[in-house]
Amino acid sequence: MDTLGLDEAGRGPVLGPLVVAGIVIPEKKEKIIERMGVKDSKRLTPNRRAVLYRKLTKMFDYETVVITAQDIDNLRARGVNLNEIEKLAMKKIINNLRADRIIIDALDVKEGRLQDEISEYIGHSCEVIAEHKADDTYLTVGAASIIAKTERDMILEQINKDYIRSTKDKDGIGSGYPSDPKTKNFLKKFKYDEMPDFVRRSWGTVQKIKEAEEAEKLN
Repeated sequence: MDTLGLDEAGRGPVLGPLVVAGIVIPEKKEKIIERMGVKDSKRLTPNRRAVLYRKLTKMFDYETVVITAQDIDNLRARGVNLNEIEKLAMKKIINNLRADRIIIDALDVKEGRLQDEISEYIGHSCEVIAEHKADDTYLTVGAASIIAKTERDMILEQINKDYIRSTKDKDGIGSGYPSDPKTKNFLKKFKYDEMPDFVRRSWGTVQKIKEAEEAEKLN
């Protein structure tokens, strides 16, 4: 039996893309990836994730969908919420990778609702499991989480390098999370209309900057 694991990285950050990854692992190979040390990406160091990423992407069929900050903003402006955006990416991966079973790290509050939706989408041609924290429970989903997290980190690292090179601002952009002081300081350097294209303008953190600017104009 071949299992397709699906997971994402980058739902919460205000900077950079959302990356959704899928990887197909035959059941007979699960012991191998267990011995390799595959687990939820959050439980691995960046260096270990990078090593496993290289091994996994050489050994198995996989696919990633990168949804840029601009894409996220444009879709949200059209009324497509983050869950729907992620599901569109998952469906694209499902269409391109063949498997007998699909396991998803559930993004929906109701696991069963997502499970039913994906089952209906694929026509019940294979088993679908959607669970919260599936990346910590199923090795295949853990492998997908490693790929998603590593690819997002690589993209964000390149964004940071390009930003520093073009602006000479050695402070950089930080981790991209709204709670990161470095990221907060980075955002304060721009007016809303001047935000770089890797900033998610639809995020509350950035909307507050816009509201403050509008309030200042009225005073």
